[in-house]
Amino acid sequence: MRLLPELEKKQEKNNSGGVKGWLGGGLVLLLLKGKAILSLLKLGKLAGPVISMAVSIWAYAQIYPWGFAAGFVALLFIHELGHVLAARRIGLPVSAPLFIPFMGALITMKKQPLNAREEAYLAFGGPVLGSIGAAAVFGAAYYYHSPLLYSLAYVGFFLNLINLLPIHPLDGGRIATAVTRWLWLGGLIGGLAVIIYLKSVLFFIIWVLFAYDLYKKYISRRAQKQMHTVLKSFLIPIEDLRDQGYLIPGPEHKRELPFTTYSDLERQQYLGVRWESLDYYGTASMPVQSIIYKVRVVQLEEIYVDARAQLKMQCEVSFSVYENDKYYDVPAASRWRYGIAYFALAGILGGMMYLVHIVGNVNL
Repeated sequence: MRLLPELEKKQEKNNSGGVKGWLGGGLVLLLLKGKAILSLLKLGKLAGPVISMAVSIWAYAQIYPWGFAAGFVALLFIHELGHVLAARRIGLPVSAPLFIPFMGALITMKKQPLNAREEAYLAFGGPVLGSIGAAAVFGAAYYYHSPLLYSLAYVGFFLNLINLLPIHPLDGGRIATAVTRWLWLGGLIGGLAVIIYLKSVLFFIIWVLFAYDLYKKYISRRAQKQMHTVLKSFLIPIEDLRDQGYLIPGPEHKRELPFTTYSDLERQQYLGVRWESLDYYGTASMPVQSIIYKVRVVQLEEIYVDARAQLKMQCEVSFSVYENDKYYDVPAASRWRYGIAYFALAGILGGMMYLVHIVGNVNL
């Protein structure tokens, strides 16, 4: 596929620009990670996406022409919009798209899918709408004989195709959950070959994280159940207890507490702890759906809140992550439908890339 002459010149001028771009993208990701990402998402439904889009366009324009940079980010937006629309159709609340230069774009889920079918449906939304967007660009390129639009169409089809690699967290890795998890093995082997051929640092990092996740899930977990701990804080009012003659334990006191767990309609799990001798019951949220084994008091500290004495209790919660085996139970008919759609979409995208290459070269 021939690119714009000015794009080719700029690329020659910036042979090291690609490496700098990836490094810059990694730096931006680190800067945006955590509080910064949350701050952008809290700006509102439009402000966060618009600001991050503008920053991404500016970043890409340091390497490519402005028209290509703007079109590329627009194609990313269409892809992410496909995920948003799919999520709304199945009632999953998600954030607006957030763009990260040289890393792509993302949406965050405020509630996890109930099963593999929902996860696959959500994943399909991006490549489907993204492919339609790239096809529209190809049509405009053919009509206007535009080298820029031909280049954008080719990149658009390629991005949606590479996203179908069966590697988590790419869309293909999520679709595989509803087809067959054996596709993950194909992604582990074949995906690495593709990534090495592309010489993509970003996708290689994604592959390494995916391989490590598979190791933890299917090899390390079988050797021994993975246990986790998390600290949870509780405040126990003690002024009235002290007046009633209750014995208040000191800072070195350690003990195990009885507990209960429950989940709300949003599938958020809560831990409830009871200390009978202090007539106290408190609750705290868990980071993930868990199987809790033990709650142990590890630290006590007397503090004052609004001039009233409180006993700050730190509890160590021992748990393992709950994995719903029924999550991957997908009816055979649905597996076939998703499988056919997955391979058909991949074939169409590969064919469209070839078509853009042929038609673009003929018409330029």
